[in-house]
Amino acid sequence: MSEKKTFVQCADVETQIFDWGRLNWLSEPLVTAAEHFSCGVVELAPGKGHVRHNHPYSEEILYVMEGTGIQTVELESGMLEKEIGPGELVHIPTAVYHSTVNNGDGPMKLIAIYAPFGPEAELRKMEGVRIEKALNG
Repeated sequence: MSEKKTFVQCADVETQIFDWGRLNWLSEPLVTAAEHFSCGVVELAPGKGHVRHNHPYSEEILYVMEGTGIQTVELESGMLEKEIGPGELVHIPTAVYHSTVNNGDGPMKLIAIYAPFGPEAELRKMEGVRIEKALNG
């Protein structure tokens, strides 16, 4: 993908497939000219999710589009745990441990934003990830 895109759909970018679901990065250095963030669509399979982890150099925003899940965020003031659903936004400060697990019967779809970008490149290197080429590639 040499020319940077301005308008992007999931079919325009690769799909990262994990045992917990799939990810399409709509904005990252490989796709757009965005200089300060990355943005992707995450789909978590029922009963699956991201185990406790952090992003040492990036803060994260999650926006739920579909489905429900249990979100944990480990702030200095204590552990927060909440069921989240469509229309809800979660802010995760830099380096804070967190997890997201789909507790519904169907897929949970979220938008994930990292600032600055970087964690998306690490996901591409994770053990067990499978990469599908863009449908419109």
